[in-house]
Amino acid sequence: METQVFIPFSSIPPTRHPRNMSDPKAKFFRYFQVEITAIQGQIDDLVTISPVGGERQDCIDTVLAGISRLSNEVMDASDYIPAYDQRTYSQAMKALTEKLNETTAKFAPKSRFQFKSKSSKPASGAETQIDSRQRTAFNNVGSKHSPVFDAAKRDVANGATTSAKDYNEDLEQQSGVRKPSFSNAKSISIFDHSGLHIMLPSTASRATSSGSLTKLERCVVDMTVPTSTGAPFAGLVLKNIKQSLIIAGHVAGPVHMTGLQNSIVVVAARQVRIHECKNVDVYLQCASHPIIEDCSGMRFAPLPEFYATKLEVKGENQWDQVDDFKWLKSEPSPNWSVLPEDKRILADVWENSVCGSPSLSTDDILRRAGVLGS
Repeated sequence: METQVFIPFSSIPPTRHPRNMSDPKAKFFRYFQVEITAIQGQIDDLVTISPVGGERQDCIDTVLAGISRLSNEVMDASDYIPAYDQRTYSQAMKALTEKLNETTAKFAPKSRFQFKSKSSKPASGAETQIDSRQRTAFNNVGSKHSPVFDAAKRDVANGATTSAKDYNEDLEQQSGVRKPSFSNAKSISIFDHSGLHIMLPSTASRATSSGSLTKLERCVVDMTVPTSTGAPFAGLVLKNIKQSLIIAGHVAGPVHMTGLQNSIVVVAARQVRIHECKNVDVYLQCASHPIIEDCSGMRFAPLPEFYATKLEVKGENQWDQVDDFKWLKSEPSPNWSVLPEDKRILADVWENSVCGSPSLSTDDILRRAGVLGS
């Protein structure tokens, strides 16, 4: 059974955190709750991610970065957050860090060696030394010499002897529309590609415990099929993507977008958090308010009917209830807007071009979607 991080301020009276979301304290309180819940979910997912190929280490790095970023944001918000609230935020961050320590400690292999005296009893000095290492606390978030990073490195070393298919290498060797099966993977990780059209087949549904797309340029990636067969991603990370069209499919948990530029994203998710993105159109089905931070030129539209039907998404859609946590003024944020209907991609393009026509190259699809100029 998954343990939950105790958030000590969850029962603070509403008078301390008013419902008026124009109040900076209330906005930050809500933002903090969403972020800490998402990081907790990422920690829970670590046990399901394979250590082979550094996948688990990448996820640990993401968690560390999230904890460090959120800690810095708590400090930055000290100008308008009361001292009492600052202490409770700090307590929640400490609890989250302890949870990360406990989780990563489970990955550490047991020692194969033991120092023994002539009487076959452990030497007292050796016993003390081992216990000391086991009691090491993770007090320096972000340190590359922390037990968390050490555990991640051991995972990679332990998995080095296990054969694993390199799906990203296969993508480079294939031609036309790439359809990597991910049938032997526990998670989906696609990275370092340019100019490819990638469509995940139904066999990838067994690898949707988590997903990440990083360092892509001029690519079309469609993950609709595996996530529409009752196997949505538990969480998804999109990072450092330029001039691309990403149909992310269905995500049961949070989606994190960081460093996207001049791209289009189509996704149905429970939560969406967008950081440091510029000129991105997001076609969205979202059960909560989308959150942006340090962004500009963001435009939002509802999920196209073509994908809403395929993914069988239901429930309230809050695609246009965007919260900009770097815009605390009462007037609307200039960093996002609703994508005008006459600027949205036509249904014919979604159905007959984006899905992959033999006569269309990747750049042709990107031009029809408006990602690249004609």
